[in-house]
Amino acid sequence: MIVRPNYINTLKTYRDVPLVKILAGIRRCGKSTILEMFKEDLLNSGVSADHIISISYTSEDFDDGMTDKDMYNAIKKRMADEGRYYLLLDEVQEITGWEKAVNSLLENADTDIYVTGSNSKLMSSEISTYLTGRYISIPVFTLSFAEYMEFKKSSGRAPKELLNEYIRMGGFPIVALGGFDGSAAYQIVEGIYNSVITSDITKRHNITNFDLFNRVVKYIVENVGKTFSANAIVKFLKSEGRSLSVESVYNYLEWLEKAFVIYRCQRYDLQGKSVLKTQEKFYLADASLKYCMMGFNTKSVAAMLENIVYFELCRKGYKVYIGKNQTKEIDFVAVRRDERIYVQVCRNLPEESDREVANLLEIKDHYPKYVVTLDELAAGNINGVKIVHLADFLL
Repeated sequence: MIVRPNYINTLKTYRDVPLVKILAGIRRCGKSTILEMFKEDLLNSGVSADHIISISYTSEDFDDGMTDKDMYNAIKKRMADEGRYYLLLDEVQEITGWEKAVNSLLENADTDIYVTGSNSKLMSSEISTYLTGRYISIPVFTLSFAEYMEFKKSSGRAPKELLNEYIRMGGFPIVALGGFDGSAAYQIVEGIYNSVITSDITKRHNITNFDLFNRVVKYIVENVGKTFSANAIVKFLKSEGRSLSVESVYNYLEWLEKAFVIYRCQRYDLQGKSVLKTQEKFYLADASLKYCMMGFNTKSVAAMLENIVYFELCRKGYKVYIGKNQTKEIDFVAVRRDERIYVQVCRNLPEESDREVANLLEIKDHYPKYVVTLDELAAGNINGVKIVHLADFLL
């Protein structure tokens, strides 16, 4: 088991704080393993094994028709004596009303509670009814490049070689742990994607026209990192002789977001200092999701570099926006408390450098500004704008 210290350290920070710790992210991104690692940490810190209750609600061991009361009673029954119990509850969204059970356990017992899940049942809007102000959401992403390198440590390969593989293969832990070639890796990712679409979206929302839904997904995947609207999707489908309402497109986008397949990046007006409601972009939970659907193509790498940088900023705790500076676009404005950085992403310099650097130089403040590139020779500083290779930026 390869430890992911950032997540373990976050859980340790909130240990024994009277809040439900919710680990949420796409299926197979490593949430269950993080809980196992945390269990090891609890045991190593002296917590008795019989005071750690680990339950996976995806297993065959529990009844499909389990209610929140059944869930509450089953856990309470295992709390046989005095002292604090640590509850590690995996994939709780499988239990309807799990929030009520967890809230009761928080209120009526000496517990420290950690839960994981991979769909809309863990979105804040849906749990706020029972757990208002009593939970902390910890987003879990697929592997960062630093974590990927840790997984591949024994291979003895150079960081730049591993970066090329990471760009192609993505960061699902199951792929990183194996020595798969591209087609085998994409087959595994396709299986993950299909289980998300089946379990978390089509069944849950009773989607009957699966072909149409798939076409919308394909459009989004083809346009990762580009701005588009629901109207644009409707027009595109019309050109293919298919009919779908704008409202349905909005629903599809929302369901994909709630299953953590796509992430919405809003636009921020640097002049008006406000978040804009239009021209958002969407990024995929992992670059490999695009390649498993469309095949790997070197021409698509530029858009996916943006995808990789977006999630690296999210992992580091930034709130990430697309920047609008009058008519100019900044790829990312990343804000974390009173810090801010500006980032442009491009595959090659120098042909793109003038535009990328010029856009950043037009921002008249003193926050750090970066151009992130795959160009081996392009490192340095242009009038205060740092030119950084992608590997260095990610590490």
